[in-house]
Amino acid sequence: MKTISFHNFGTRIIFASTFFLAAIFAFGQSSHAQGAPSSIESRNRSVGVDAGAAGSLPPVIVVGFVGGFIRHDDIVHSEVQLAARLRKEYPAGVAVETFESYHGENARAKIHSLLDTNHDGTLTPAEKQNARIVLYGHSWGASEAITVARELGKDGIPVLLTIQVDSISKMRENDEVIPANVAQAANFYQPDGFVHGLSAIRAADPSRTKIIGNFRFNYKTSPYTCNEYPWYDRIFVKPHTQIECDPNVWKKVEDLIRSNLPPAISNNSAQ
Repeated sequence: MKTISFHNFGTRIIFASTFFLAAIFAFGQSSHAQGAPSSIESRNRSVGVDAGAAGSLPPVIVVGFVGGFIRHDDIVHSEVQLAARLRKEYPAGVAVETFESYHGENARAKIHSLLDTNHDGTLTPAEKQNARIVLYGHSWGASEAITVARELGKDGIPVLLTIQVDSISKMRENDEVIPANVAQAANFYQPDGFVHGLSAIRAADPSRTKIIGNFRFNYKTSPYTCNEYPWYDRIFVKPHTQIECDPNVWKKVEDLIRSNLPPAISNNSAQ
């Protein structure tokens, strides 16, 4: 995971810090806005899809990545809670998945499967360009979201939006530069503690990617309320954990995601 040394001291303590933090997460966590994003209608127009053809589109795909060695379904964590809310409110037309930070290839394969509307095992140019994808994550998961976006770019697949929350770069990953296949990107971070997030993201091609903003949060004077998290999270990576459980942060994340989704279907309507 990225620490302050990643930006200021190069790679001199990368292995020591990664080992230290990995031990913390492996032991505990495995057990337990500025600017508006493109609407789904504008995305449809940009790929030449009219309202009459919308029924033949693949679902809007929302993929979240948890941090550290957390399980993808650990409901304690805000990333998983957000996915659960979206699944409940969008029983059709939106596919919501969560993955561990080290399962980016599985996420990529799942996205390919969802885009393959004719189920022939090969994505056509039309299937690729009809993609409507949102990627988000916290910590290592945020870094993995950008890595998956980059790999999708190599596949010729566009991404509507990426959201990073206290992004910590994994080894051999670049979470700072947003690839040109991403339409919009947002970064939420806090600057304190042994583990703290990337303070600024930038577009590889500003003419193709809009950086919504780099939003800073400060928890030095805020009460610590993440009571469901283990004590070692609350002690060793306190601010990094605080931003993960801060409802104000995740309300903003959720609003950005929802602005790229179709109208929610109520349970009565679904029935």
